[in-house]
Amino acid sequence: MTSFEDVYVLPDPRGYFAALEPYAYQTPGHAQPVFRALAAELEPGRRTVLDVCCSYGINAALLNHDVTFDELFAHYTSVEVAELTTAQLADIDRAFYAARRRRDAVRAIGIDVSRPALDYAVAVGLLDEGHSVDLEHTEPTQRLRGSLAGTGLITVTGGTSFLTERTFARLFTAIGHPVPVAAFVLRTHDYGAISACLQSYGLTVERAADTQRQRRFTDPREQQQAVATVTTFGEDPAGKESAGYFHTRLHLARLNPLRGQGGPGRSLRTER
Repeated sequence: MTSFEDVYVLPDPRGYFAALEPYAYQTPGHAQPVFRALAAELEPGRRTVLDVCCSYGINAALLNHDVTFDELFAHYTSVEVAELTTAQLADIDRAFYAARRRRDAVRAIGIDVSRPALDYAVAVGLLDEGHSVDLEHTEPTQRLRGSLAGTGLITVTGGTSFLTERTFARLFTAIGHPVPVAAFVLRTHDYGAISACLQSYGLTVERAADTQRQRRFTDPREQQQAVATVTTFGEDPAGKESAGYFHTRLHLARLNPLRGQGGPGRSLRTER
């Protein structure tokens, strides 16, 4: 895949949105109603959502505020904010998000390797806490362990391509018990090892039948590789990768999932 690493280490989100807009990046928008519905089911005392690979707190923005992903693109790529300093933009964003804060907002914690992205998300009120840590290679800090108490849901929209089961095992050990994990996984990524890890903690992993567009390919080579990879995995690229887009699928891991009774996860149409 084409690397967009440079846009995650900037002092504010403008570069992130400017770089991804030409490719119609959209996964957080697809995740928004799913994450909101799952957060609405959280029990008292466990109303903390942990977003893994959170970057600038985009998922927290969409979860806890009355704003759409398209509106965030419009906001951060507008001429009105183009010439502002990061400090000026942060002032605007604090008011922007405060005015749109939902009454059912939950506590949001983010983990990412980018300190600048985390700092911005915390500064404008999107994250209650941000932890710059690479759990693939290091154990959770004491500060992170203390912050994870009360976590009721783990969310991921883009990080599974860079993560292994090590991250989730360390998170569960730090939290002290398994919690639901809602991850949007690219069809070009093998989620098998992570899924097996989650199952070893007593979670049942459901794989949605439907897929959603992630973003357009940056060039023909990226598309050719994606088509070849999903074909190797036994997936049909017709109408999806062959039509010009990466596609993601929701993998929802829960304890004792209830089916057929309404609710966000309960109505998840799965394939076996």
